[in-house]
Amino acid sequence: PIYQDADGYTRTDRYTADEIPAEQAPAMESVVAALVGLGEDWQAVQVWARLKEFYAPEEDDPMRTAETVDLTVEAVNPQGGRRVFTASDYPEFVITAHAAVEFFKFFTTNQ
Repeated sequence: PIYQDADGYTRTDRYTADEIPAEQAPAMESVVAALVGLGEDWQAVQVWARLKEFYAPEEDDPMRTAETVDLTVEAVNPQGGRRVFTASDYPEFVITAHAAVEFFKFFTTNQ
């Protein structure tokens, strides 16, 4: 995850799959599903997650905002190509599920 710590500094932390707690597994599965949904022959080598807030108006609350987790994925293909996939190109990389937001916060607030 990439986030600001309590002192306002931008932090980038790294975790491997075996460091993810069991209760966070469903949120991780939604992240993996977004990557698999590409349907292309790419393998992710690094994923960056950022907590974002976006404008999500509703009829009863036109000024409503919601938190999302936005992914940026660096991937390689069998031919040696390297590419960066972003939420700008792949809307499924904007994950609105509450579990994904809690997943992000778990790793950025329990330090």
